[in-house]
Amino acid sequence: MSFNPKLTQWQNKRVWLVGASTGIGEALARQLDQLGCRQMLSARSADKLATLAGELKNAKALPLDITQQGAVKSAFDHLIHAWGGVDLIVLMAGTYSEMSVEGFDIEKVCQQIDVNLNGTMYVLGNALPQLLQQKSGHLAIVSSVAGYRGLPNSLAYGPTKAALINLAEALHVELKPHNVGVSVINPGFVDTPLTRKNTFPMPFLITAEKAAQEIIVGLEKGEFEIHFPKAFTRTLRTLRILPYSLYFAAVRKITANTKKPELGNE
Repeated sequence: MSFNPKLTQWQNKRVWLVGASTGIGEALARQLDQLGCRQMLSARSADKLATLAGELKNAKALPLDITQQGAVKSAFDHLIHAWGGVDLIVLMAGTYSEMSVEGFDIEKVCQQIDVNLNGTMYVLGNALPQLLQQKSGHLAIVSSVAGYRGLPNSLAYGPTKAALINLAEALHVELKPHNVGVSVINPGFVDTPLTRKNTFPMPFLITAEKAAQEIIVGLEKGEFEIHFPKAFTRTLRTLRILPYSLYFAAVRKITANTKKPELGNE
């Protein structure tokens, strides 16, 4: 079943990729470039963006700290001035800090809320009026399978990702009548600079290039939830629907004497 207009014609598509400097974002930028897209690449790292944009055929660096509301507005205004509109916005910027009840740190909580959630809201504050006016376009919001249900050591990261899933669902309901597509992207373990810090086995680990391919295929099929790798995420989707009596028992058993994996794209 197709939930969104299928993105099948990539040539000259105007794409704003937020969180493009490393990991899945960089891999996605490279693959979209091969498909003929025009891209604005945003992240905090101006040097990495400039290098990446210089290696692509039709991409420009648009450095941005997504936690700064004024900067987001300026970046979006620049984009619209250059293009006149936008066809696809991919929101990949995010951060992660492991956190348990013993190490609860309100500053780190606020940081993750600012990057993972508030930054997305700042983009929406500028993008939604434009998309409604266009009556076209697509929003792709990167969350994580860590947002499916509550997990140990994820007192800040998990809630922000759960909020993004909820947000994408609400946006889809409201934007579908306006011919604007919405997708939520929920990665499992992907080989990125963040996950390379892990010291435990990561089941079904895939490359950033494979993750980017999964995103493109999902957008081409018009999927609402794009999740990967399927062998891993389908199991977690099953846990998502368990009643609390079974879910809490399963999580305690699975996570006994282990640390919560760092799940996501950042």
